[in-house]
Amino acid sequence: MATFLHRVGRWAFRRRRTVLLIWVAVLAAVFLGATSASEAPEGSSSMPGIESQKAFDLINERFPGAEADGAEARIVFVAEQGQQVTTAANRSAIDKLVTAAADGPQAAEVTSPFDADAVSKDKSTAYASVTYKVASDDLTDASKEALTRAVDQARDAGLTVEVGGSALETEAAQGLGEVLGVLVAAVVLLITFGSLAAAGLPLLTAILGVSISLAGITAVSSAFGFSSTVSELAMMLGLAVGIDYSLFVVSRYREERAKGHEPQQATALAVGTAGGAVVFAGLTVIIALLGLSVIGVPMLSKMGLGSAGAVLVGVLIALTAVPALLGFWPDAVLSRRERKGESRSRDGGSRSSVGGRRTRLKFPRRAGSTKTGNTKTVGIGTVGTEADSARTIVTGTVGASSAKAPWGVRWARFVARRPLPVLLLTVVGLGALAVPSLDLRMGMPGEEAKSTSTTERRAYDALAEGFGPGFNGPLTVVIDVRKAADPQAAVAAVADRLDSTEGVVSVSPARFNEAKDTAVIAAVPATAPTSKQTQDLVRAIRGERAAVDSDTGASFKVTGTTALNIDVAEKMQDALVPYLAVIVSLAFLLLMLVFRSILVPLKAALGFLLSVLAALGAIVTVFQQGHGASFFGVEETGPIMSTMPIFLVGIIFGLAMDYQVFLVSRIREAHIHGEEPGQAIVTGFRHSAQVVGAAALIMMAVFGGFMTGGESMVKMVGFGLASAVFFDAFVVRMAFVPAVLALLGRHAWWLPRWLDRLLPRVDVEGEALTKHTPAPAALPESTDRHSSVTV
Repeated sequence: MATFLHRVGRWAFRRRRTVLLIWVAVLAAVFLGATSASEAPEGSSSMPGIESQKAFDLINERFPGAEADGAEARIVFVAEQGQQVTTAANRSAIDKLVTAAADGPQAAEVTSPFDADAVSKDKSTAYASVTYKVASDDLTDASKEALTRAVDQARDAGLTVEVGGSALETEAAQGLGEVLGVLVAAVVLLITFGSLAAAGLPLLTAILGVSISLAGITAVSSAFGFSSTVSELAMMLGLAVGIDYSLFVVSRYREERAKGHEPQQATALAVGTAGGAVVFAGLTVIIALLGLSVIGVPMLSKMGLGSAGAVLVGVLIALTAVPALLGFWPDAVLSRRERKGESRSRDGGSRSSVGGRRTRLKFPRRAGSTKTGNTKTVGIGTVGTEADSARTIVTGTVGASSAKAPWGVRWARFVARRPLPVLLLTVVGLGALAVPSLDLRMGMPGEEAKSTSTTERRAYDALAEGFGPGFNGPLTVVIDVRKAADPQAAVAAVADRLDSTEGVVSVSPARFNEAKDTAVIAAVPATAPTSKQTQDLVRAIRGERAAVDSDTGASFKVTGTTALNIDVAEKMQDALVPYLAVIVSLAFLLLMLVFRSILVPLKAALGFLLSVLAALGAIVTVFQQGHGASFFGVEETGPIMSTMPIFLVGIIFGLAMDYQVFLVSRIREAHIHGEEPGQAIVTGFRHSAQVVGAAALIMMAVFGGFMTGGESMVKMVGFGLASAVFFDAFVVRMAFVPAVLALLGRHAWWLPRWLDRLLPRVDVEGEALTKHTPAPAALPESTDRHSSVTV
């Protein structure tokens, strides 16, 4: 692996113009395909296999022309304080609105509140229902404008009129999103590298990758049924991993240049080592995303497929486009201090110290070093076999005081000295954060979770106040009476049983289809749609199915938004364990192949579970329990989005492995080159802690940027992903991982001999490169081999 990637990096550096032309051609081709592709379909909430979906399908089959998922609008009328909607003036205004709505294009049916008993007991509130022949996404502007004009006329008459439903759904306010993420990423990269070019290169390549991915998804959207949601997720993940993967390669390139390697060789070494970490980190992300297909939810499968494609593009760009750009500007990504050092080194100026004379040698100041007593050994490069890999080229004597070690080194030494307290504190802390996840309630937040500035939320509140909290979530009961001896009597028996069920406040008259073999009844619960009591009610009604079928010969199914949310939550909960088993098993095998260890992949899986559970606990704390909700702009708390846990598990598992592979591969690299376990941890942190920290901050910025939007679910996703990255990168990888490795010592890298023989060697650390790579350009040597160098 390392040797192959080394050749790829060298080829990309040499053929840089060809590489960039290829990527430009790919970008042009996918953009051409995107411009000629048909419009992407809207996201579908179809959930095969659940009762609610089967009931929707039955309605569509037995009631042709009145699709169960067609657009609908519920127009709510509220009279002024102390008045009633039944007064002559108010009634006239309502009748005019109903007439105008019925005349609108694409309108299928409009029900007046006075004909459907849709007036509250105190007559302060009423509502009219409008159904359309097409789905909300297919509504024309003319249909929407006709309804809007009718609503405005009713408002002019003195009524308070609000509109709920999907027909005139308010678009959520757009936040800064990816723009904020890119800006924060630029600042983090600039601080990390100290160079505008080094900061700009990962951003440039990430934007290139995202552009190709989005255009490609658009080009094949019709063939694969990709919706705009797929593009949004692909953009978010593609931007995050694209920056990170390029960051890993550029960071290793700078390190190799600091050792004295020429640009071409440094590029090849960077791709051969950091590129291996990128490949396997990308594979774990792709496995986690493609694993979403095992759940059986088409929407999640498409999101996983599209996002996996974006990650794959990010990997390929990091391995080819990044080294090609380094070939055009080999010194630009170095800091100003490093560029000056390179310039002095190329000039060949040096002064040596022979005998008692003082001599100064000039070399890159970022060279790695070790210190013993008052003697400092400056490593300019390594050469030879593994046993000879630490050969010192230049030595010097320095005073007792030395430059302060980087924070990553100081922290690694601290953890290595006190691994058990750090491990216990980490586990207890993350465990405490995870406790609220035990109270997790899943559902799909509806209009109650929207801002009070939207008409949908105001309509929801007005209906809840006028008709009761359960009115916004009626249960739709579809009754199949094909096998019943007396269809009318069978439907009446089902309605009576529903009406007598505890928790049901009202049951609507049955509505038959033309064939008279299917009827639909609406049952209004006494409690809110997202409450646990409503969930229990749905289960109780379904529990009576066998008795009803036996007594009447009729079979019924319960659907509606409330029942659908319950079914989706149960499906997601049932799929979580199999999904975890699939991705953890595959990733365990992959990490065992990379690190040639059993305990290291096991540790990675346990650390991931800690970070995900802590993130779920944080989500429940804010979005369900409401602690700190106002700080994040969450106006209404409620159940956690049903797809959130499994979505969080899939994405974070893949992203967490980025840090795992990059950090632990550097620790193992130091270990197989002869360092003791404790010192290998310090060395690994010396080279990777800053980069992992910067990568995590960038991902947090990208995900956190989506919290600036107005949609509650988008905020939840952004918050969940950002918090999970924080816990995983700064707690698990920076504390849990080194503490466990320090406690295990050499046992961390144990692998049975028979398994060691079976597993192919992939050499992510670049061990083979150490044996075959020529030594970096050495400093000018003095006439006395043992002369000292004053640093």
